[in-house]
Amino acid sequence: MAPTHVLRCCQRGLAWIPVIFIALVVCWSYYAYVVELCICKTSNNVFVYLIFFHLSFVMFVWSYWKTIFTKPANPSKEFCLPKAEKERYEKEERPESQQEILWRAASSLPLYTRTGAGAIRYCDRCQVIKPDRCHHCSACDMCVLKMDHHCPWVNNCVGFSNYKFFILFLAYSLVYCLFIAATVLQYFIKFWTVNTPAKFHVLFLFFVAAMFCISILSLFSYHLWLVGKNRSTIEAFRAPVFRTGSDKNGFSLGFRKNIAQVFGDQKKYWLLPVFTRLKESALCFFMARLCQRKKKQNLLLRLDGLTLEMKLAHYLFF
Repeated sequence: MAPTHVLRCCQRGLAWIPVIFIALVVCWSYYAYVVELCICKTSNNVFVYLIFFHLSFVMFVWSYWKTIFTKPANPSKEFCLPKAEKERYEKEERPESQQEILWRAASSLPLYTRTGAGAIRYCDRCQVIKPDRCHHCSACDMCVLKMDHHCPWVNNCVGFSNYKFFILFLAYSLVYCLFIAATVLQYFIKFWTVNTPAKFHVLFLFFVAAMFCISILSLFSYHLWLVGKNRSTIEAFRAPVFRTGSDKNGFSLGFRKNIAQVFGDQKKYWLLPVFTRLKESALCFFMARLCQRKKKQNLLLRLDGLTLEMKLAHYLFF
């Protein structure tokens, strides 16, 4: 028991290495730009550079901090089996009998997704019935609402509670790197064409900023596409299964409403790394949605699973 506990503690400690690495790179970039470039190489635009640099730096660090330290949202106690049902479930050896217990417990819950075999999604590790779009993270050892992925660079699960922060983190880190690369480019060109003396920190800063720009741009573009489709990374690779079968666009409500599910309905808060709660009037967007038209022009009304997640988030955050 003790060696397992020690191993778990070591794993948690090692998981912070990527975050520490990013923090060190950011601190070095601040020194290289402010001290080595702006202070030691004074120019007419130095004050303008410093203003825009610090603005992008603050927003980048703020969103990165919120992504790291925002606790993932978990299913509420409503999704736990009652004590009597839980004991019966653990005693049952036949999967069919276990599913009967889960079906009875889930009859009063707004669940619309199933396993690939059409069964109720249940987590034996957390011992909860999984809400729609909820998945178990092996790294965090918990079920996470609207889980997108576990990101080692933030040492946290990206899901319902911090997905907006993660998107803003990518956006502001891209702006931060682009601004550095654009303003350092002139000194980089002078070094190779005019053979003017240049400092190592300034030249290496350009290479690092350009390298991160390329990698972040591809990741940021991909997640913007996911937001527009109202999909998570997990759902992009494996389409969710509903009562009527699998549907990769099962949670899509239209481009504008898909964006509102991540950023909220108050546009003035979209660019700020703060949790934006949807107004009561906007909840109607997520109470019901129309599925694809059937051949006989019949429409199937289906509740969006994220509605439930928003109610659970209300218990967790408000």
